[in-house]
Amino acid sequence: MPSDLTLQVLDALSHVDGSILSSDAFPSVDFTTIKSALDRLGSREMIIYRQIDRDEANLTPEAEGIAAEGSHEAKVFEAVRQAVQGLKIADLPGIVGKESAKVGQGKAFKEGWIKKDKDLLRAATDDIQDASRDQLQIIQRTRTHPDPKVLQDLRKRKLITMQKVITFEIKKGPNYAAEFVKEETDLTADMLATGAWKTVKLKPYNFKAMGAPTPSGALHPLNKVRHEFRQIFFEMGFEEMPTNRYVETGFWNFDALFVPQQHPARDLQDTFYISDPPKADRPRADPMKTEQLADGSIPPPEPQGAPQQDYDSYWNSVKEVHSRGKYGSIGYRYPFRDDEALKLVLRTHTTAVSTYMLHKLAADPRPARYFSIDRVFRNETVDATHLAEFHQVEGVIADFGLTLGGLIGFMEVFFAKMGIRGLRFKPAYNPYTEPSMEIFGFHGGLGKWVEIGNSGMFRPEMLEPMGLPRDMRVYGWGLSLERPTMIKYGVKNIRELLGHKVDLNFIESNPAVRLEKD
Repeated sequence: MPSDLTLQVLDALSHVDGSILSSDAFPSVDFTTIKSALDRLGSREMIIYRQIDRDEANLTPEAEGIAAEGSHEAKVFEAVRQAVQGLKIADLPGIVGKESAKVGQGKAFKEGWIKKDKDLLRAATDDIQDASRDQLQIIQRTRTHPDPKVLQDLRKRKLITMQKVITFEIKKGPNYAAEFVKEETDLTADMLATGAWKTVKLKPYNFKAMGAPTPSGALHPLNKVRHEFRQIFFEMGFEEMPTNRYVETGFWNFDALFVPQQHPARDLQDTFYISDPPKADRPRADPMKTEQLADGSIPPPEPQGAPQQDYDSYWNSVKEVHSRGKYGSIGYRYPFRDDEALKLVLRTHTTAVSTYMLHKLAADPRPARYFSIDRVFRNETVDATHLAEFHQVEGVIADFGLTLGGLIGFMEVFFAKMGIRGLRFKPAYNPYTEPSMEIFGFHGGLGKWVEIGNSGMFRPEMLEPMGLPRDMRVYGWGLSLERPTMIKYGVKNIRELLGHKVDLNFIESNPAVRLEKD
């Protein structure tokens, strides 16, 4: 069809000196077909065309009746005028019809064409101008009306519908010819052998044509920001912790961190508990190497002859520091319940992994730097800024002689690598850190200070049961991965970043990220 239409377009132009409209010359041809033919001719400069977009008004069946027979109010007036002695209201529907009587009577009163005399209707004028009929007849002829208010009023009355119409103005181009010469798209061996290549017309290359999109995978914005965080940690000498255990015991998730068993964070309203199996074994060495990093890789093996941890002693020390106090602490002084510690939970923070790694470090105490970036779970109400699962970025530094001032200085260096400077620190409370600090940075886009992380120094009640030296101190800090990602990509609703409402077009088209760049 496009091939036949190209000849028809050229033939139509041969009979005129100016331009033609596609809607007049080819009213029954659909948009795709006419556009394809015009593009084919336009690429060879045989024609020049431009697209014209306009809104056309179409009459509804009711409006077509008004245009032919008059408006409802005009019918009512004509019936009343012909009744010289007046027309009974009850007789009106039988003369003009129920619909016209219902709609037209009120409008005829409003226009002042008729008046009421007891139970009779009488004409109030000798002649009227049926504006509705005149307006619809104009639209019937021209498909529009010069007064936009008239079109708006008729649309409200549901007498017309608006339709977007695309037409093309076409005129002859510099290479116009009445016939379309077929162009060869390939130079063949036969053409070279016979010399036909000298006379055939070859189709020129279209260097402006858009290439076909190549489908490919795309990194999620969270993965891009996560990669930037990992590079920062590696630059600062950190080792990545294995985080493949989404399910932890209450012992590693809470008790080992000196979180009391009555703490609100352990309630069902805040934590997801596993029902099957109902409980786990007490802490023990893994029967096989099962740790994995967040990217699925296996951490390097431990050297042969590495010291082994005494898990029974660790369990008893944690139990004692909770119930009676130890290492200079009076503890919480409550009866420690083993069954509470052995409940299985979806980990609420990656600090459970940090605790496990620090306990391993106690077998060979030395300065160490650990980090993790992985998913955690909390029983939260889902809204624009909260999900039941999100990603936590956590860092831990263990060394001798660490101080709070050193933690503040390190935080300033760490966040400066993300382009965040001029931090503020606010005292806070955490069961397993003392002192504790909330970290605030100024958000230029929001024009206010926002919390960007939490930090502190792990308590002796958490570290000494592991067997770490008394003079070893440990920094710990964490932040969510989602918040900096939302800020960088201008996402206001976290559900547009993670979950089933994510727009895949956004994932495929989002740019690369540099945390230190705006």
